[in-house]
Amino acid sequence: MKTHHISAGLGAAVVSILAVSGLRAEVRLSKVFGDHMVVQQEAPVRVWGWADEGEKVTVELGGQRATATASADGKWRVDLPPLKADGKEHTMTVKGSNTITLKDVLLGEVWICSGQSNMEWSVNRSMNAKEEIAAADHPKIRLFNVPGHVAKPEPQEEARGEWQVCSPKTVPGFSAVGYYFGRKLQKELDVPIGLIGTNWGGTRIEPWTPRVGFEQVPEMKDYLETPKHKAMQIYNGMVHALTPLSVRGAIWYQGESNNGDGLRYEFMKEALVKGWRAVFENEDLSFYWVQLANFQKPAGNPAGGGWGPVREGQRRALRLPHTGMAVIIDIGQANDIHPGNKQDVGKRLARWALAMDYGRDVVPSGPLYKGMKKEGDKIRISFDHVGKGLMTGEKKGLEPTQETKGAELKRFAIQDADGNWHWAQAKIDGDTVVAWHDDVKDPQNVRFGYESNPEGINLYNKEGLPASPFTTGK
Repeated sequence: MKTHHISAGLGAAVVSILAVSGLRAEVRLSKVFGDHMVVQQEAPVRVWGWADEGEKVTVELGGQRATATASADGKWRVDLPPLKADGKEHTMTVKGSNTITLKDVLLGEVWICSGQSNMEWSVNRSMNAKEEIAAADHPKIRLFNVPGHVAKPEPQEEARGEWQVCSPKTVPGFSAVGYYFGRKLQKELDVPIGLIGTNWGGTRIEPWTPRVGFEQVPEMKDYLETPKHKAMQIYNGMVHALTPLSVRGAIWYQGESNNGDGLRYEFMKEALVKGWRAVFENEDLSFYWVQLANFQKPAGNPAGGGWGPVREGQRRALRLPHTGMAVIIDIGQANDIHPGNKQDVGKRLARWALAMDYGRDVVPSGPLYKGMKKEGDKIRISFDHVGKGLMTGEKKGLEPTQETKGAELKRFAIQDADGNWHWAQAKIDGDTVVAWHDDVKDPQNVRFGYESNPEGINLYNKEGLPASPFTTGK
């Protein structure tokens, strides 16, 4: 019996000692943070992770320090004051019961690259892959790719992925559009660029949208009442864990899987943009998307259809502030939903960022429909982003657009008083286009390139950027 009491006493003592020593969980940091990362400059530096309830955690970066206390659920977060890009390699330290040290941390510009397969489409599957990969030695560009495809009914807190220095070894599997966008910015701005890829081919827009986005758009109320198309679930699995990281903005290439939603895509995009701005805690978050490329056989119907309405929905969503759209109606492939030219897509997205975020004197886009005016039997169309003027042009491969002087404008259609559509004649008149049809005496509306593949579409500005397809009226 004596022996028994001794062993029991020892056991109790061991338990007591363990309790006093704390068996404390180590402080953890979200995996969004790591060696080689880029921290967004000129914005609050939000850093977060987990620790035991009540534990104090101190974060230091760039001469700034902040302390937070872990809450009852074990979460902690600090917001450091904004820092300015300085070209230096920094160290971030996180101290609690243990110390975490992140090395080679740069201050610069951070962008999220997201969408379905055309954003997911990697450098090694795109045009001139061998040469592009060999030349991808860009130590000031850093890549973070969210691996795999994850959809969840509840928001996931643990981020997946790791930061890597852009090189011929790390770039092949990264988003081609994202890489070419970032490469252009890095060259023009000469500051570090961080690119975060989170993509899933074949996906609709609704699963990428957080609940708070649907709540802000009355036209999307039905998605709150019954979460159709697994609304919110990819956001939960592939975006939520990235929030509320400070980033400059997002680029987005998606819409093929929503082509049947047509004009309603305007409100779907509004829900996504407003939702991401809420969860990333930035009402000014820049959001630039790609309008769908030309695809499939030309239908030859002046009324249009196919992908025409969803492109129009994408265009109309530009009413949202701090947004832009790269028009690529001239660089798609009729027989391939994944056109190989991702270089021009990235460059055209970068023009928006350079003009809108970085104050560069560049025309951000080709002509975008602004308004119409009836003039007798004709309709005059005005545009934003005319640049140095309108022209007819032709784009081949990666070569710059060539002006085609004297060429006839193609793919304009005009609507008569009975609602019927006819192929129209059209001509450039200064900074406007005039459209008409000899047999239509009371024209109502105009459409331009309003079909899946408006073959021969050739209206550009003199900067070589194509005009967006559009329809006037509702």
